[in-house]
Parts: sequence; C-alpha cells; structure tokens
Amino acid sequence: MIAVIGGGSWGTALARLAGSAGRRTLLVCRTAEQARRSAKERRAVGYLRGIALPDAVEVSCLDDVGRLDDAELVVLAVPTRGLHDAGEWLAERLSPQAPLLSLMKGLDPASGRRLSEAWQAALPFPVRFSVLSGPNHAEEVAADQPTATVVAGDPDLCNTVQRLLGGPRFRVYVNSDLVGVELCGAAKNVIAVAAGMSDGMGAGDNAKASLITRGLAEMTRLGVTCGARDQTFRGLAGMGDLVATCTSPHSRNRRAGELIVEGLPTDRIEERIGQVAEGLWTVRALLDLAGRVGVELPISQQVAAAAFEGRPVQECMEALMARAPAAEE
Repeated sequence: MIAVIGGGSWGTALARLAGSAGRRTLLVCRTAEQARRSAKERRAVGYLRGIALPDAVEVSCLDDVGRLDDAELVVLAVPTRGLHDAGEWLAERLSPQAPLLSLMKGLDPASGRRLSEAWQAALPFPVRFSVLSGPNHAEEVAADQPTATVVAGDPDLCNTVQRLLGGPRFRVYVNSDLVGVELCGAAKNVIAVAAGMSDGMGAGDNAKASLITRGLAEMTRLGVTCGARDQTFRGLAGMGDLVATCTSPHSRNRRAGELIVEGLPTDRIEERIGQVAEGLWTVRALLDLAGRVGVELPISQQVAAAAFEGRPVQECMEALMARAPAAEE
C-alpha cells in the first residue's frame, strides 16, 4: 500500500498516478469534508477539480487514519509550514525506519534546515528518506502527460520509488545527490517568483531568459558551497524544474511574482492563488542559509526586498542591472 499524506494538487496527482497503475493507494486529506466528497464522487475535490480517482485509491482524512505499518511507501505532500504538525501526526503512526518520500520543495521556515534534516528532527526515530523533484506540474501528471522526474536519498528506497511509480507516462531517474536535489527544489521557486515579477512588468523574453540563466548560476553557487554536485543543477531537479516553474501558466510561484507587481500584499497572495506559493516561504530561509555559508544571492535578495520590504519591482530590476561588471560563471 502507498499512503499519500496531503490531498492538495500534487498529492492528489501522485495518488492518482499510483492508483492508475493498480497500486493500492490511500489518499489522506486534511479535512473530513474533502475526504467525504472525494470518496463519494470518486473525483478530486478542491484541487485538480474533476480529475477522476481510480478504484485503487481509497480516500480518508487525518483524523480517521490509524497506523501505517503496512505501507510500502509513505508520501509526504504537505506545505513546508505544516511539517512540524505533520511530524507529530506521523510519529504516532509510523514504525522506525519507515519509508518516506517527500514531494515538498523548500526549506523548513522554522529552522532553515533542508527538509530531509527537518523531517529527521521532527520524528522521534530514524526513517528511510527520499525526495522526488523535477518538472512535475500536478495538472499535467494528473492528465497523463509525459513527465520525467528524479528521486534522491536512501538508495534502496530510491529503487523502490522507481519501481512503484515509474511507468510509460512517468519516467523516474535516480540521483545520489540528496543535498543538491533538495536545494534545487527550494531555490528554483524563489527564482520563479522573480520570473513572475519580470512577466508582470512586461520586461520581455530577454529579461526572463537572463533571470532563468543567472538564477541557475545563483542556485548552483549555493548548492556547491553546501556540498552538492554542480551536475545536479543542470539536470531535472535544477534546470528542468527551473524552466517549468519560471515559464508555465500552472506555476504558483511565477503567478505570485505577477501579483507582487500588481501591488497585492504578500500575505494575501496565496489567498488569491488558492494554493501555496512555496517561494514566498522559502526566500528568507534561503538567504539566511546563504549568509551562513558566505554566498551572495542577488536575485533572491531582490525577491525578498519586493515581497517583504515593499521595494518597488522596477527598483529591484534596476538594482540587478546596476551591479558591478563581472565575468560569467
């Protein structure tokens, strides 16, 4: 059995993917009402509205789920800010060395840790941990459009994920660089907010391509300093996810950047979008991490200035363009 904790768009899409392959899957929603309606209608409710749920998918809610000892894989699909509450809930239902797969992309807002570190700290026993990342918009996965993804972490668990989730429409690669894959997933969301700010200004394709390219350099610089491999940032978790998140109409983080340009207060952006924009929750933790290791993140700094300090987006763009001349890395 595969247990998916979190009935948002990505959790629902992953549960559908597993169920469509005939895997017995438990989708755990946050509220009893969402679970009841999804189970009754056999369709996604709230997120990915109208997507049919295969017969192999059982729907429940947090309050009704017992122990998960028989789960071959426990999938974590909750917002980063819900990590600690989810950790308390899971601690009562998991056995030591439980197989955890995280779909989350960001840093722990409370501690600034990478999510694998935060999960290990949140649980009272060691777990086998892996992360799934890459250009994986839930809307397209749920529509059975071809997708490639990458899994990193515990080697045996990565092979299990590849076996359980890989298929003709979802190609799973294994990457041994957990640090790099996690930092890619965190940093690319912040760059996508910047790309959305560029779109909102009408700055053009040159500006957006420049942000994506220099954003990748920024991500790589931080990752390598933290012990990651630079190749990871040129792969699915890095360049692949960055391009998708910066350009797609499905991207919440890109949309968040557009809304910043429109003048919507940051604390109302997710209400307008209707879903979490993790880049807004990650940027300050990312800058704190960069400060600790002595790495400059100029694009991320301007995202934080626009989102949380009220700096006009035009000034943020001008500040990036006016930086001292430099050689390309």
